[in-house]
Amino acid sequence: MAEFKVGRLDGQPPRIRNVPIAITPEGFWCCPSQAALQKTTKNPNRQGRPRGGASPAVSKASLVQRAPTISSEKRAQSTPTRSRTNSDEQVCPQADAAAALDPLKVASAPEKRPKQHKISVGFGQLGTSDLKVVLYGKEGVAVKMIVHKNILAENSTFFMDRLSRQSPVSCIEVPDCEDVEIYVETVGLMYCKDVKQRLIKQNVPRVLRILKVAESLGFRACIMSCLDYLEAVPWVGDEEENVVSSIRQLHNENHIVNPLLKRVTSDITNPPNDTLAHIIELVLKSSEDRGRREMKSLVLKLLKENVLTNASADSCVMTLYSSCRDCLESLLTLFRQASDPEFPEQSSDNKEPVFRKIALEADNLLWLTEILSDKNAADELTVIWASQGELAKLHCKIPVMHRHLVSCVTARLFVAIGKGEVLPSKETRQLLLDVWLQPLMDDNKWLQHGCRSFDRKAVEDGIGQTILTLPLEDQQAVLLAWLGRFLKVGDSCPNLQRAFEVWWRRTFVRPYAEQQGSSSSRSGRH
Repeated sequence: MAEFKVGRLDGQPPRIRNVPIAITPEGFWCCPSQAALQKTTKNPNRQGRPRGGASPAVSKASLVQRAPTISSEKRAQSTPTRSRTNSDEQVCPQADAAAALDPLKVASAPEKRPKQHKISVGFGQLGTSDLKVVLYGKEGVAVKMIVHKNILAENSTFFMDRLSRQSPVSCIEVPDCEDVEIYVETVGLMYCKDVKQRLIKQNVPRVLRILKVAESLGFRACIMSCLDYLEAVPWVGDEEENVVSSIRQLHNENHIVNPLLKRVTSDITNPPNDTLAHIIELVLKSSEDRGRREMKSLVLKLLKENVLTNASADSCVMTLYSSCRDCLESLLTLFRQASDPEFPEQSSDNKEPVFRKIALEADNLLWLTEILSDKNAADELTVIWASQGELAKLHCKIPVMHRHLVSCVTARLFVAIGKGEVLPSKETRQLLLDVWLQPLMDDNKWLQHGCRSFDRKAVEDGIGQTILTLPLEDQQAVLLAWLGRFLKVGDSCPNLQRAFEVWWRRTFVRPYAEQQGSSSSRSGRH
């Protein structure tokens, strides 16, 4: 913080303001940010107020700042030597006398004149400076930089072009400067020997701002340093999208940008289709419960959130169906083994691995069903599952605690049909109900109390909606069979009362049949 004494026109004791001035390792003073400048001018230091609490009148006098003592060695490298700021202007003692504002002129200015914030920044040895660059930013902020032609021309194609247009040039104006603060800092970097070292303590958003200004100035050394920084530093959250968007807007830097984009893009036009297959295979064959469970959740989430390209989506579906067939073959083999008449007589050491594999394969199949249903690609799986008559017959011979995940597959397909995620044919829907509704009813009680992921309401709605898509006679057959079971076991059976009500109205109220009959009779009369 730099301390300023502000003179008073009325002879009262001066006020003291603290203006934030950042001093870089090279010794030059960075211009305070616009927000800090406005905050400083609007909220003066309380130390300058009288003890009575009254706020003194704002002084129109110039501000005076003492420049810090800088060694001759640092001066030789790069040492800006002045910075001034005020609601009207801040003056450094090394500045020319003509640059200081006359307090009387300021005081006599018209009252309607918009308030301006003026800042003066010096770089290098002021005695050898030969150029002024004036930046006009937003909200009346103006910055005058005291610089050197040779430094700017060597580092910036923009300034080299401006200086070569006419000679001599003593002042260059930059109107409508979007980012005054970063513009000043970028010009200051032209006085640094190691720009990359200066960027180390910066964050990604600020470096992107510097990169944008550096490109507009044609400051190639700074552009290279910014790209080196961005290539090495991690990108967090939204930074990745901002970095990629910014560097793709660079002109004539493709050979430099390409290595940086390798972090997010591949040189291979069509990524190998077996990558996803390999990931799915690793997950399905994992023997560690926690790792498999967490990765299933993660992959499912990623596939739901991200839309794949057409080629990738087709490859993904093919991979999933291949895995489904493998799971079904393995599951049917295990069911046959576990339903063998001699199997119960075997020791628990022989039975437990079989039951564990059954649960594992059923869980894998359920996960694949979830992915395909979410992708609206489970139509073929519905056909395959409805044709598993042997598996459904063996289902009742396996203990419910080991087989219940198989019923979860059936439940998920019913939910998908009820939500319109899949559109199987009438024959497939009828076959699915004939083959798998009874096993699902058998496991319903266990699923309600022993399966956390089982959504009873969603499953009951799915079953009901599937039944109601059938012809009315088939609806009646299925619902009457359900009614007989529901009246025997009650809550242990899925509650299909809503579907029953719809069927009842369709059957006994008969609005459609009556309308059809009345319209036919009217047409006969005519």
